Formats: sequence, structure tokens, C-alpha cells
Amino acid sequence: MSKFHLAQVNIAERLAPMDDPIMQDFVNNLDRINAVADVSDGFVWRLMDEDKEEGARIFESDKLLINMSVWTDLDALFNYTYNSVHVEIFKRKKEWFSKMKMIHMAFWYVPEGYEPTFQDAKDRLDYLNTYGETPYAFTFKSKFSASDALNYKPLK
Repeated sequence: MSKFHLAQVNIAERLAPMDDPIMQDFVNNLDRINAVADVSDGFVWRLMDEDKEEGARIFESDKLLINMSVWTDLDALFNYTYNSVHVEIFKRKKEWFSKMKMIHMAFWYVPEGYEPTFQDAKDRLDYLNTYGETPYAFTFKSKFSASDALNYKPLK
């Protein structure tokens, strides 16, 4: 069987343009938090040079920040998210981002070496918002394995 990694996307609707004083503390911490991700156990890849026009076009909004990354497994992503300095910024998200009505985070498995696209991310978020958590798209609430995902037939 091929090896699989865990891809993740999370989107957030910012309260103001990135150069607005409201966003300053978030922007000032971005490089530091990304550097922590880059050296975290289980980190594989993250979207570095966002093509904002493509992301805005696919997600139909220029107010969204889109974060995508790939990790060796769910535990590695969980540890970075909740057991590193990332959690300090995560706890402050209401200062910079609107509360979204839809599910704004999704995980799915990708073959080792694959870098997810904006369209992959949108497809998984749309699926999760339509059908709920399945091995095709899920969150930390579910602990699906790559094997679960391989055996799952998406409903669409």
C-alpha cells in the first residue's frame, strides 16, 4: 500500500485588510508561527506563496485567508495546533477573524508527495459542510485513518 499523509485546510474571514491596524498583531506573528510549523514533528509541507487571486477566485472571496498544510498524521497536526505556541494565536482568533457559519476546517488523506490545491481544499470543505464528517473530509472530532479513506466511496 502507498504511504499517505494528512492534508488540512482552514479558512478564516478577516475583519479588515491585512494592512489595517486591526490585523497588525496577527501579521506580526505570522512568520514566527509558520517557523514553528516548519520545524514541528510530522510537518511535511505548507502553502508558502499563496496565489491570492486563484484562492480568491476558487473560494469566491478576497476576504478569506487560506491555510493549507500536510502532516505525517493527525497526531502531528494536533500537537502543532494545540501543544505549541500556535495555540496562543489560535486563542486570539476573534480579534482578527469573523465567526463563520460554515465548517471552516477540513482534513483528508493525500498520497505522499502530493501538494493539495485550492480546488482540493474547496471540494473537501464543501463536502464536509454538505455531508458531515466522513473519511473523505473530517476534523479533529473524527479520527479516520488513511485506510478508512481508501475504502470510502464519496456520496457525490
